[in-house]
Amino acid sequence: MKEIVPQPPIVQNDQRAIQELFQKHVVPSYGRFDLVFKGGAGSHLWDVNGKRYLDLGGGIAVCSLGHAHPEITEALVQQSKQLVHVSNLYYHEPQGRLAEKLASLIGLGKIFFCNSGAEANEGLYKLARKFGHDEGRFEIITATNSFHGRTLAGIAATGQEKIKKGFEPMVRGFKHALYNDLEAVRAAISPATAAVLIEGIQGEGGITAATPDYLLGLRRLCDEKKLLLLMDAVQCGHFRTGRFLASQRILEGVTGAEDFHVDGVAMAKSLGGGFPIGAIWIRQPFADLLGPGTHGTTYGGTPLGCAVALRILQVIEREGLADNARQTGEFLKSELNRIAAQYPQIIKAVRGLGMMIGFELAEKEQIPAFVTSEKAASVQFVNDLHEAGVLTIPSGNQVVRLLPALNLRPDEASEGIRIIESVVAKLTQTVTR
Repeated sequence: MKEIVPQPPIVQNDQRAIQELFQKHVVPSYGRFDLVFKGGAGSHLWDVNGKRYLDLGGGIAVCSLGHAHPEITEALVQQSKQLVHVSNLYYHEPQGRLAEKLASLIGLGKIFFCNSGAEANEGLYKLARKFGHDEGRFEIITATNSFHGRTLAGIAATGQEKIKKGFEPMVRGFKHALYNDLEAVRAAISPATAAVLIEGIQGEGGITAATPDYLLGLRRLCDEKKLLLLMDAVQCGHFRTGRFLASQRILEGVTGAEDFHVDGVAMAKSLGGGFPIGAIWIRQPFADLLGPGTHGTTYGGTPLGCAVALRILQVIEREGLADNARQTGEFLKSELNRIAAQYPQIIKAVRGLGMMIGFELAEKEQIPAFVTSEKAASVQFVNDLHEAGVLTIPSGNQVVRLLPALNLRPDEASEGIRIIESVVAKLTQTVTR
């Protein structure tokens, strides 16, 4: 597979030189791992020293088809030869075709295109305020441990205090209620409430899935109180669970699921497979609330971005990647459960659906190898996996996430399990000494 990663002429695969460039010229807003990557292919990445890594983090659920996928490259090249950008003052076919396809996967409604998950959620906040404006309703109830982006409204919506520190006062209009607790949501409703916003599976919150009863109950409660039910599917959507939306997978075979529907959905991450694009779907009859002049973005829904997103959907459908997410994801989960049963002093629990899996580590104090460091157990475990050649994503202090490409092969999944088990076994030796 041809490498498409450009090589900066001012460095020659020198890790220290690249890191110094960042230290001098890049705002230090990220806690970066000590890795410098040069290229990738499929579910593998290579650093500047030539070491190969199996990528089970997928750019935090972004790289739906892995790295340097030839069809994404082809779509980029073909479309860039025709039309890269026109403003949203005009029409173009790729945006219309992508909107049609996304709506067919969710339900009767319309699409607004933007550039990221945070922007998609901002669109949902504005939808809720527009919906409730004439009655003076503007509040949105979100869940504890949720994550909805890094904008000012996004951190106000997020149900994690650590995200908010240093940016007070918070944007008004957000309340938080316990996740999977219907009565907590009911208690949080006030005369100013306009909507409820949840994730089908909380990603940054530790890979916790909504229960069927919670989803169905929220729909009934929102109907009763005349509220919008909104879903942040930025991380858990786009077939990651084996269905387009996590809620669709969670409610499979559940009595009453046929009556469940949401009023708005935020999308991004896997939608562009690495190319920046986000979107919101809005159900009829609310799809025309954001009329001309009420919302906009310069780059949302460009011909280039839409062409890439369309091609990704074509590949997912043609290659049966939703089924692969189910089957290979179930293998990963069952194997991690096996490891947890064998090494309960290291792994407490495994949870998730499809290609969105998390395993919860034991308390840091229970793992002697981790006690001497100030870093969270999840970060230390992820670093150990880096040494062994696997990339994963920490979630909070205790959970390690697997968010691999939807086309992860069974042999690659097996390789990842072997390496994870070897790291766990090594940590166990320090526990039993």
